[in-house]
Amino acid sequence: MDYRPTIAITMGEPAGIGPEVIVKALSDPLLRQRARYVIYGMNELLSYAADLAELDVFWWRDQYHGRPKAYGFDVTVVDYDQYSILGSAIRSPSKIGGQASMKFCVDAIDAANKGMVDAVVTAPIAKESWKLAGYHYPGHTELFAQLTGARRYNMMFTGGPLRVVLATVHIPLNGLWGRLNIGAVFQPIELIHETLRDWFDIEKPRIAVCGLNPHASENGQFGDEEERIISPAIRMAREQGIDVTGPYPPDTIFLKAKHGTYDAVVAMYHDQGLIPVKLLAFDQAVNCTIGLPIIRTSPDHGTAFDIVGKNKANPGSMRSALSLAVDLAVKRHARKEQQRRISGEVKE
Repeated sequence: MDYRPTIAITMGEPAGIGPEVIVKALSDPLLRQRARYVIYGMNELLSYAADLAELDVFWWRDQYHGRPKAYGFDVTVVDYDQYSILGSAIRSPSKIGGQASMKFCVDAIDAANKGMVDAVVTAPIAKESWKLAGYHYPGHTELFAQLTGARRYNMMFTGGPLRVVLATVHIPLNGLWGRLNIGAVFQPIELIHETLRDWFDIEKPRIAVCGLNPHASENGQFGDEEERIISPAIRMAREQGIDVTGPYPPDTIFLKAKHGTYDAVVAMYHDQGLIPVKLLAFDQAVNCTIGLPIIRTSPDHGTAFDIVGKNKANPGSMRSALSLAVDLAVKRHARKEQQRRISGEVKE
């Protein structure tokens, strides 16, 4: 029988477009048939979003009881109604918004760690709200890594023809020179190789690595990071049998990846990797944290405070994030079943 996983969804920033894109994405009956979904959020805002989109409520509501539970319904909303004072008036970061969105995440991760859900999909949070609430995580990625005990992790974005993994993430450009080292470049190469092989069924992934400087420094004319840091990391990876080449000029390598020359590109910093992904696949791109012991995906956009309550949010990226989470959860289940058969735990 086909496995039907359970996917946790965190509603994200209550004052953002999270409720809208979740409701619109799950209004697709085909997506609902593929998995069960547990939304950690606020029924009030989800119902409001459904009303604006002229959609009937298709979920079952359960009031938050302080601990994760298993559900057998197609779609369940775990309702944190203690935050209902948010209503629909706030359209900016806030302390209470940070408290709510953090609570959604922590509980969903707890459920995943306990095996009660197969994956977690996160709607956008406002990092400023987290800061106002006293949480100093740069974003979801670092929170998930800490709460799952992951020591090696990176952000991967997949959208359209591109798969991009970042060597550094939420740090200012002038901080790169304190964070970019051989290990920071080697790790995403190794992790994306494993991810493409194990999750995307690419037996021998071809990986390209961006340079940091213009024209990848042209043999040291515009900086020496390529020679000191990036090339040694590439040599280390090749010694482990990974098909990786570079460093390449960042302004041309994504074009080759788009045309299929490479299966993935390792970018040195946030915007270097995200600009081409969002340019080519803004409404379908997905952020996937690789290296975690649990599956976590998210849409690639932010809270979009400016269009909240206007029924203008495009659910494409959220739909893609949910679909990828389902695919990965089914593959993980199939792999576990195969391992059990090999070990003799399950008879044919």
